[in-house]
Amino acid sequence: MSRPLPARSQILACLGDATRPLHAREIAENLGVKEAQYSRLLDLLDLLAVEGAAIKRSGQRFTLKTLPDRKREGWTGVLSMNPRRFGFVAAAGRPDVYVAPDGIGGALHGDTVRVVVVNQTARGVEGLIESTETRRNPRVAGTLRRRRNSQWLEPDDARLRGPIVLQPSTIQVKDGAAAVAEITRFPESVSENPEGVLLSVLGSAGDPNVEVAKILMREQIEEDHPSAAIQEAESAAARLQRLSLEGRRDLRDIPLPTIDPEEARDHDDALWVERVDKGYRAYIAIADVSEYVQPDTALDAEASTRGCTLYLPDRAIPMLPAALAADLCSLLPEKERLCLCVIAELNQKAELLSFEVVEGVMRSAAMLTYGGVALALGFTGEGARSVQAEALRPGLRILDELARKLRKARMRRGALDLDLPEAHVLLDESTGAPVDVVRRAKDPGVKRAYQMVEELMLLANELVAQWLSTRRSLGVYRVHAAPDPEKLERLGHVAEKLGVKVDLDQLQDPLGLSQWLASIAEHPRKTVLESIALRSLKQAFYDIVNIGHFGLASDAYLHFTSPIRRYPDLIVHRLVKNLIRGKKLDNSPAAVESLRGIATHASVRERAAMEVEREVVDLYRVVLMRDKVGEQFDGTVTAVVGSGVYVALDAPFVDVLVRMESLGPDRYELSDNDLSIVGQRSGDSLTLGDRIRVAIEDVSIVRRQVTARRLITALPRMKRGRKEKLESSRSASVAKPGPRHQQRARAVKTSPKNAKRR
Repeated sequence: MSRPLPARSQILACLGDATRPLHAREIAENLGVKEAQYSRLLDLLDLLAVEGAAIKRSGQRFTLKTLPDRKREGWTGVLSMNPRRFGFVAAAGRPDVYVAPDGIGGALHGDTVRVVVVNQTARGVEGLIESTETRRNPRVAGTLRRRRNSQWLEPDDARLRGPIVLQPSTIQVKDGAAAVAEITRFPESVSENPEGVLLSVLGSAGDPNVEVAKILMREQIEEDHPSAAIQEAESAAARLQRLSLEGRRDLRDIPLPTIDPEEARDHDDALWVERVDKGYRAYIAIADVSEYVQPDTALDAEASTRGCTLYLPDRAIPMLPAALAADLCSLLPEKERLCLCVIAELNQKAELLSFEVVEGVMRSAAMLTYGGVALALGFTGEGARSVQAEALRPGLRILDELARKLRKARMRRGALDLDLPEAHVLLDESTGAPVDVVRRAKDPGVKRAYQMVEELMLLANELVAQWLSTRRSLGVYRVHAAPDPEKLERLGHVAEKLGVKVDLDQLQDPLGLSQWLASIAEHPRKTVLESIALRSLKQAFYDIVNIGHFGLASDAYLHFTSPIRRYPDLIVHRLVKNLIRGKKLDNSPAAVESLRGIATHASVRERAAMEVEREVVDLYRVVLMRDKVGEQFDGTVTAVVGSGVYVALDAPFVDVLVRMESLGPDRYELSDNDLSIVGQRSGDSLTLGDRIRVAIEDVSIVRRQVTARRLITALPRMKRGRKEKLESSRSASVAKPGPRHQQRARAVKTSPKNAKRR
């Protein structure tokens, strides 16, 4: 058998190492190409030259098409694989690097790798993986397979190389069962697969409860807290059962109701507004969780590990044990509770005059819901009447008055107001099975009640951020950088193709972007444009360096108002209390590094929680659709990808994939602007935002995917001359698609951030 030719990436790497053009014979010698294959190597080199990856010089000499000082440029990033075995390496502040299958080496999806650039053109950056820096989570969920004495795991995630060969196990196994394994030996080359050990067999693949358990086990999420943490929580409850007013402001005469969704599982914020001579006095009281969760304890270590509370459709997995989260730290009505309170004085225009942050003792007058408040204030005529909300109506009206003024000021300075649909899973109370997935209700009255709370929470978070900054204290800030210029160009490109005027310079400023979003409020493809605008924004994260928050148009912002369910809020509470109690600031290098590590870990845990929450919702969506194969639905095209289009159904609110071959009796390809799929014979096209009707073809619970076919009555007639144009265009285009054009999504399915992540 003849030895295969060197991989494309190997040839590019060989050229990249050279300081001068190399003759084809030198390349053959360096790469061990035999004489019998020399002519094939010449063909491959000529192809690379045609593609623009290499430059052909006279006398069969070749050089890499990159500047000499950049020929071996590289950096570290996270590898994201495609099921077709190529990948992209993403790193903050760097362009995504395309890596061909032969350049992946032993790296796996999710690994942190060092990538080296081997080619850079106008169509993108191509590289190969030089080394693996940090391995991914070794736990893998999948389907167990067994043949005689051999067993292996087929990963659910098609992006992960498999199968994973398993060591012999004493666990009773059944072919086809859902299971979780742990990788014990990672591959070292592209030809190897991982090896591992079986951790647990969970049951029948496809069962919703089994699939959720598989996700949680894969991500090492434990529902029950360790016994040491529970014991500490109970002892803290006993120790602080009798509250002391020493050093605390007595706020027990302030009503301070909590206002939350009906399904709220914890209550860590309460608020009240009074009218005073100069304008308003606002009280934003937050549960003093830091009094119960002390540093260097098992309780604190577990809270840090979890990072945040995880919210699933049927339950919450709390950051803190129930003794604290649902009881002692929760601001329950008519219960005395410790709190930290921001007390702000504002004038009639809602402009800040002064504020203070105090330790307090409070007693909430009522546990209200958004719906009850909306009904009591006449925002809506539907819902259950709340006697408590009606009793507090005068104060709630003042609260609403201030909140509307604060919101108006925030919008005026450029805060973004993206109003994208959010999936809400409805479950059968007896079985827990999904019965529907709907767009979360947006009753205008309930929305206004929600905004009352939101504006006061944003105010408190900003004021505490300013308070720490002016006192030169360390802090864990919630930062949101300006958008990536390349992504803004993408947004501008899409907008112009959809007939919307856009000034890219305007979009680089929060106020400009906010005004542009307001200008498309009535556009028929508003949702699509807002989705792409959201993807243009960078992800907010935690950091000890305050760079501001672009989305909120805020110079200083942090998370202070939810210490029961977010670890960074708890850390901020400790920093605030140290200042209140007059403790000496610790800004030493060791303290800086410690806090930076906390911020980084909190960001990682938040992203992991978001991914789990999203995956579980997607699971329930797919489970709902498994009995609907053959049924027809209407929907909107929300994403155009290399394999087809994604369609968001009107009802149920589920995303389905319509593959190229299921779009109609034509050969469909991506358009030049990447916004449409175009039939090459008929000219039929589908564009982002188009309405179509589909029939469900297949449902894969393991892959979390629903596929459908497009229902179409007739295709448009071929325009005269179109076929000749298409054939001419295809014959003139010799070069292969660049790395940016290989199966990458050109738009995103709507998946807005929940307000709790802001």
